[in-house]
Amino acid sequence: MVRTDRGSAARAYVSLDELMRLRDHARGFSLLPHQPRGGPLAGRHGSRLRGRGLDFAELRRYQDGDDIRAIDWLATARLRAPQVRIYAEERDRVTLLIVDQRITMFFGSQRATKAVVAAEAAALAAWRVIKAGDRIAALVFDDKERIVVRPSRRVATVHRVLSEIVRLNNRLSSDAAPPDPAMLNRAIAEAAHLAPHDWLIVVISDNFGADATTAQLISGLCAHNDVIGVLIHDPLEAELPTLGRVVVAEGAARLAVETGSARLRRAYGSDFAARQAIAHSFGRHRAIPILTVRTDADVVAQIRSALHRTTAA
Repeated sequence: MVRTDRGSAARAYVSLDELMRLRDHARGFSLLPHQPRGGPLAGRHGSRLRGRGLDFAELRRYQDGDDIRAIDWLATARLRAPQVRIYAEERDRVTLLIVDQRITMFFGSQRATKAVVAAEAAALAAWRVIKAGDRIAALVFDDKERIVVRPSRRVATVHRVLSEIVRLNNRLSSDAAPPDPAMLNRAIAEAAHLAPHDWLIVVISDNFGADATTAQLISGLCAHNDVIGVLIHDPLEAELPTLGRVVVAEGAARLAVETGSARLRRAYGSDFAARQAIAHSFGRHRAIPILTVRTDADVVAQIRSALHRTTAA
């Protein structure tokens, strides 16, 4: 039985102190578009977010209109075709975190609930952005409320973001009203008004309520910004455990389920796999990295591994 009350094995709530301490772990990964080949952020050379300073960005074939002073003659001789070096221009970046704390996130089977994992992932991203000298903004939401924190590069702003996440997280309850699937789209639509262009938008959610409208809204954001999806899930959502006959509940609704049914277990697993495949396919077609984060493993290690980049800072 999965419990989501205070004192349960799966941690249901997070504290501000815990999120503040993650500042020391915000290293070993980068949210910059340019990543090593094979990483989830690789191949995004059309990104508007070119990083900071005049660092080398990429080597590519010469095209009409390129400055001949940028030709790399050694690479040209080696590859037997004109090659130019492209450098990143310094830019003040804004990262907007969209953090889901709806009742569907109040679920966890082992280490923590999805809501806690989302809070931890948001804290790591916020601290990483501040360490890079960029500005952080946030849109935190549950089934009733959306809170906007305006962009700033001050540590006090991170404190405000994390405080709002904790406030919504700590009022989650197993006897809450049924979830509002439309709130995800409302949050993304509001983000479109907040982020005019050249922002990095990180959506941290379980994607409950995602539909064709969600796809349209995200596509609109991608037209002028970069987007990263952090998809939170619990292992029990991927594979139904064999527990015999159990009663599942959502609000006042109750349903008896025979978990030993092989047919039900196959359908359950197939449904989860299909939803995951849709999310990743959508991301590939729009150059949106989708980072999958589980509730039963350390979030810091998962984020570092998923972003596939080691930095000492």
